[in-house]
Amino acid sequence: MKTLLPLLTAMAILLPVPVVAAQTAAAQTSAAEAKFSLDTPIEELAAHEGAKAALTSTLPGLLEIPQYEMVKGLSLRQLQPYSGGHLTDELLAKTEAALAEVQ
Repeated sequence: MKTLLPLLTAMAILLPVPVVAAQTAAAQTSAAEAKFSLDTPIEELAAHEGAKAALTSTLPGLLEIPQYEMVKGLSLRQLQPYSGGHLTDELLAKTEAALAEVQ
């Protein structure tokens, strides 16, 4: 029985790996199905008519801020910490839902 303990320990450590890998792959597939997300650069959102409409409906004025040229390469998720609290989790959730509907 002593010789099986290292083997069982190794199996216990390795068995969850395929499950985690499968969950990660499923999340990536789900993210790949969404054309736009909070991780898409703002300038890409602004360049697409539907994404721009989703952005302006949930975050009006974002594309007109004086700092637009400096932040357009950032995603909304990257911009949030620099927004002085203006990009709340609630606003980003609404924006994410609106972006998910864009075809």
